[in-house]
This record gives sequence, structure tokens and C-alpha cells, in this order.
Amino acid sequence: MASDNESEAELDENYYTFLNLPRDATSEQINTAYRKQSRIYHPDKHMEPENKKRAEIMFNRTKRAYEVLSDPHQRAIYDSVGEKGLKTEGWEIVHRTKTPAEIRDEYQRLAEAAEDRRLQQRTNPRGNITINVNATEIFTPYDESEMPRVEIGSMSIAQSIEAPITRKDMIIMSGNLYSSNGTGSGGFMVAGRRLLNKGWVELCVGAGNGFLLGLKGGRTLSSKLTLNGGTNMNFQENGVIPAVFSSLAVQLDKHTVGSLTLNAGPQSSLTTQIDHSNDNHAISTSFVIGTPHIYFNISYTRKMMENELKLKLATKVGTFGFMGEYGVEKKVSKYSSVIAAVSIGVPSGVILKFKILRSNQSYVFPIHLSDEIVPAAVFYATVTPVIAWFLIKKSIMDPMEAERKSMEVERTKRQNEQRLTAKKLEALAAIHLMQSTYNRILTEEQDRRGLVIKRAIYGCLSEDSPQFKAEASHDVTIPIQCLVRDGTLQLYESSKSDLPGFYDPSLGDDKFLSIEYTYNNVLKTVKVKDTESLRLPG
Repeated sequence: MASDNESEAELDENYYTFLNLPRDATSEQINTAYRKQSRIYHPDKHMEPENKKRAEIMFNRTKRAYEVLSDPHQRAIYDSVGEKGLKTEGWEIVHRTKTPAEIRDEYQRLAEAAEDRRLQQRTNPRGNITINVNATEIFTPYDESEMPRVEIGSMSIAQSIEAPITRKDMIIMSGNLYSSNGTGSGGFMVAGRRLLNKGWVELCVGAGNGFLLGLKGGRTLSSKLTLNGGTNMNFQENGVIPAVFSSLAVQLDKHTVGSLTLNAGPQSSLTTQIDHSNDNHAISTSFVIGTPHIYFNISYTRKMMENELKLKLATKVGTFGFMGEYGVEKKVSKYSSVIAAVSIGVPSGVILKFKILRSNQSYVFPIHLSDEIVPAAVFYATVTPVIAWFLIKKSIMDPMEAERKSMEVERTKRQNEQRLTAKKLEALAAIHLMQSTYNRILTEEQDRRGLVIKRAIYGCLSEDSPQFKAEASHDVTIPIQCLVRDGTLQLYESSKSDLPGFYDPSLGDDKFLSIEYTYNNVLKTVKVKDTESLRLPG
């Protein structure tokens, strides 16, 4: 079985380009393109066994492209997430009137479900490491004659793994360690979870600060209502400490969820929370009544998806004092993000937080710069992450990204080597099958002094000259002439390598299409980039 990364490197079929259609093609245009291409590649039009075999391959590709683009449901899936969406299990249950945005969301859900199924074959580790750094002496030194000390104030580590037993049963093992000022504590817990018809139930036992026995569960009450709750008993030397907790979540609208959470135990609280999120922003508000504090919290996140960036503002006000926070989250790879935030408050002072997210693992580094709100601490807390980001990006990340892209191209080439070879042979076979169509169209255009393709080359240019590389280009005169219709050639904004009779001569490199043609017996030459649209005569 190929790995996930390998599967992502597979080349997608471009059905629009194969039929030479725009992305917004009408049903009539799709039918016309299908009929035109079928006349060239239908096996019944070729008598020789070898040609018939070649025609069957091209006709099956033509028919597959037509089946997808002529079916509104399949076309919507293909337009939203590509060919891989058509291969994803579960689309048969998706309503056929969903919008493209809803289809992308549904594909993401199905892809995550497929990933969950793969995770059933192995453990699913989750973890968090937090290292609190005390650097307050930098801005408020205890002794001016000594170098300021920077020390680790505390550290905590939490880790859990899931071990599926059956499709409905799972064992979850988790542990945590905490160390501060030379003293430490820790705990270990084992839980068994069973999935029910509309919910789940979990029994857990643990040890650490006494023996712990707990029972949890959840149930979906309706399409908009979910209830979770549970209880645990902590057996300690001085007695048994009970705790009860429950949470009710309500889907208020498509983008908004409200919840009410109750915790009754050593630290009791009642929390009301509303979360609203869409493609551009997210807003979260919560009000907590509990011990030892009562507070109100609100946060706003601006999502800048085109830059894979999120900007966040948050504030918390209550009986403990107040706190304001601003920060940024940057996605650095498919599974990794870095977060930098500055927290300013009373009595917490100024704290600079760094967080690294890698899949289900998180590494958090809060750096306490000042016990009070010192302007210098605020300034350096704000500027330091920006400078550090640009230095790391220029010296480490950009070179790594360039190397990664190079490796990705090489990996894609290796994985698709057989497919690229097959595409080349298929292109040559298609050109052979086009010969009679080419002769007919060429004669018609010559007779009317229309669009006659003298020579067309597709491929990569030499670095030091405008000439094409012989080893990375090929002649596409016949395929281009066959695309001429009534004295007009129309190519759309997509890679020309997916056109019939074309193949990619150098995967990952920039390619061009050069056409030398006559129209009204006037000789002209045009050269366009691979994905650039073209209309002749222009």
C-alpha cells in the first residue's frame, strides 16, 4: 500500500482540458466536445487491431471525462476537490444539491473519516509539553551587579494513546507529569470506551493523587443537540472526593454553537459559551461563574487563508484582574503550525508565549518577562517573534522549503514514472489516430485560407536561449490542428499536457507552447505559457 504522501503525489486527470473545455462549460458544449472526440477515437472507426486497441484506451478516457462532467453531482465534486474526491468512499450518501463550499466540507469530513479508519490500525498518540520559563529578572533585575537569571519555573508533560479493540471498542491510556520548584507529581489513567448507536460510554480508572474511578458518556439528542457528562470518585487518605460534570451543546445556526457546562467538585464552575466560525473569522465568548474566580472572556480570530495565517485578539476580565492577548498563528507545513502571542495583564504581568503544533502534538513555551506591565517588556515581546520569524524563515525555512519542493518533484516523478511513460505512449497513439482527422481539417482550412498550423512545439525552453530543449519538448502540430474548428483555435487556462496528443516532457518545470501558423496566408508565430489561454486568430 502506498503511503499517504505518495498518494497525494499522484497526478490528477484534467477532464476539462482533455475535452478542451472551459471550467464553466455548458451541457451543450460538453456534449459537442464529446461527440467531436468520439468521432476520432471510437474503436469502430479503426479496423486494424493495433489501432483499435489504441482507440479503446482514448475512447474510454473520453467517455470517463464525459460521464463526470455531464453528471451535475459528480461534476460538483470534481470541481471542488478534484479527481481524488470521486475516489473517496461515502459520496453516495451526500445530497446532490450541496453547494461547492458544502462539498469541500463534506470531502474534508470523508477524508478525515478515512484517516480515522486508517488510525484504527495503529495507536493515535496525542501529547502536550509545556515549559514555563521565568525571565522576569531581564526587565526587573534583583541585583544590578549580576547577570539576570533565566530559569525554568515548571514543566508538564501529558501523553495519551488509543488502542482500538473492535470497531466499537477502544482502550485509551494516558499519563501526565508535573514538576515545579523541585517538587513533582504525576498520574496514570486507563479508560475503556464503547461507541453506542447515538453516543458513547467510557469507564476509567487511574492512580496518582489517590485512586480514581470515573464514568463518562455522551449522546446526540437531535441533529442540533448533544449532551456529555460524567462523574468520578477520587479516593484519598483523608476521604473520598466526588466530582460531577456535564455539558450541553446546541447548534444555533450553520456557523454558531452554544454550550452550557457544569463542573461540581473541588473547583466548581458554571460556564456559558458561544462560538461562531466561518471561512473568514471566528468569535468565541464565555462567561464563567465558579471558584475561585468569576470572569468574562472574548476572543476574535481573523483567518487569512490565502497566506495560511490567523490573527487573534483576546481579553479576559474578572475577579482575578484582567488580561489582554494578541498573537498570530502561521501554518508552516501541512501538519505543522507555529503560534506566537503576547499576554498583558494584572496581576500576571507580561508573558510571551510560543507554541508549536505538529499533528496531534503540541509544545508550549510561556516566557514570563515581567510581573508588572513594563513598556520595554511589551515592546520586546512584540518585536522579538517578528525578528526571529524572518531570521528563521530566511536562513532555515526557505532553504528547507526549496529542498522539499525539489524532493517533492523528484518523488512525484518517481511515483508517476510509469504513468508518465504511459501518457507519452498514449499521446503518440492519439496522434496516430488523429491522422485522418488532421488531413481533413488541414485541407478544409487550406481551401478557405483559414487557420493552418505550420508547426507547434510544447515543452521547456533552454535557459540561455528562446529555443526549446530537444529532450524536454515534443511536436504537437497534429493535435493542435485537430483542435481548430471553423478557422478558430481556442485553448483554455489549464496545463496543455492534458490535451489529447500532449504529454508532460518535464514534470515540475515551466513549459510553453509555441505555434507557427498562417491565416489568410499570412505567417505568424505565437508563444504562450503552459496554463495561459489562447485564441487564434487573435
